[in-house]
Amino acid sequence: MRVFFIGFGQAGGKVVDMFMEQDKSNLFRGLVVNTARTDLIGLKNIPMKNRILIGQTVVKGHGVGTDNAMGAKLTKDEIDSIVTAIESIGTSDIDAFVVIAGLGGGTGSGGSPVLVRHLKGLYHEPVYALGILPSVEEGRLYTYNAARSLTTLVNEADNTFIFDNGAWRKEGESIKMAYDRVNDEIVRRFGVLFRAGEVGKIGVGEMVVDSSEIINTLRGGGITTVGYAKTEAISTRSKQNKGLFGNLIGSLKKREASEEVLLGDDRSAKIISLVRSAMLGRLTLPCDFKTAQRALILLVGPPGEMDRKGVEKARSWVEENIEGEEIRSGDYPIESNYVAAVVVLASIGEVPRIRALLDMAKETKVELARAKTDGMTMFEDGIDPLFE
Repeated sequence: MRVFFIGFGQAGGKVVDMFMEQDKSNLFRGLVVNTARTDLIGLKNIPMKNRILIGQTVVKGHGVGTDNAMGAKLTKDEIDSIVTAIESIGTSDIDAFVVIAGLGGGTGSGGSPVLVRHLKGLYHEPVYALGILPSVEEGRLYTYNAARSLTTLVNEADNTFIFDNGAWRKEGESIKMAYDRVNDEIVRRFGVLFRAGEVGKIGVGEMVVDSSEIINTLRGGGITTVGYAKTEAISTRSKQNKGLFGNLIGSLKKREASEEVLLGDDRSAKIISLVRSAMLGRLTLPCDFKTAQRALILLVGPPGEMDRKGVEKARSWVEENIEGEEIRSGDYPIESNYVAAVVVLASIGEVPRIRALLDMAKETKVELARAKTDGMTMFEDGIDPLFE
């Protein structure tokens, strides 16, 4: 799948920078947009011509802080320059746009919904958002910004992937350390998903998941979460199983390894276990996965580890455990020492984390209005201002 990534703000820019670093097959395009010059300078893998600084006449390259209304306004004012930069990179052969942003700050939170709406008006390709939720520890204002941004994105984007920082942060871990680790988790999962269907060195899969399968899974809109699980390949584990008498029984080991790889039941069991782990483990957005309307299962690994029977059984298990009936599945063979499963759960109907975020945002809105009113009444009487 050929994806045009656009990173908006600091968090979005860093994630796109990592995508481009790991893109060895030149499948992805990348552009970053920011109001803060230092954030753009700190990137390593995006060419300078693909780093767009907006709002220079207003914020002088110093960013908008947490003012996402300002981020939205500056994006509207300079949307033409962003689109020109996108066109200069090229869009003729892409399958989708993915706009990535942290939803708690100012630039990405405010600007990403504006860009998504504009791209949908200009292009026929689907436009997805990948929004990163702030953790509760980052404060009420970040939560309020995230709620406003997310509410808008869900209405504008063809589908919105969510990654919840709060669910992934470890106890005692600093926010910066958490961000770096979370970004790596994002790129690992979505990098595997968006490479599906491309012809690699060892050909295409037996059960191909191409761009149309992904697009059809996401076509219902709403919020989507992604699960991921990984294990060592059987053939790799067998090769590493060497001891003191390895040379004396080498031929026996090779024969056992060959037999082990060919055991279909073992492959099937591994695939089913991986898919269950991906779905029942840590999702990008913890939720009631039973309320998903559609799902996609993608297996990645050496061709000898793939198994149609295992994929079909895993697919039946997912179908039994979600509300929707549209389940797509397939494999993507690559040269690797691991087997991984990606499970996309699309258009989730119930997400406690989102409900809690929206409730906290409503409380914050009331508190902000009250604080503004209290501040004004304190100066209403008694002393005349210097000028009117």
